[in-house]
Amino acid sequence: MAKGVKPRVKVPKKAAAGETITIKTLISHKMESGQRKDKEGNVIPRSIINRFTCEFNGETVVDITLEPAISTNPYFEFEAVVPESGEFVFTWYDDDGSVYDTAKKIAVN
Repeated sequence: MAKGVKPRVKVPKKAAAGETITIKTLISHKMESGQRKDKEGNVIPRSIINRFTCEFNGETVVDITLEPAISTNPYFEFEAVVPESGEFVFTWYDDDGSVYDTAKKIAVN
């Protein structure tokens, strides 16, 4: 598991039924390519976020596959239609098998 990984998400707390909202996500992650060496000359193992998903009440909103050229601290901004109150679940998958997730609730007026 990579050290210092911190997912951050911005989701409005409220929305009208059927409203399109903007969601912003960022995960603090160094994204090691597997090509660098440490001070002792050992190869630092590859550790990159290779997939990001977002679900709303169990239904997929986005499912993104990331390639090795992705930057450090990947940021995503996207829109989603909110038909009802519920919970967004955000999940990031790391090459090393680690999974990072967070959830945010939204209330529909």
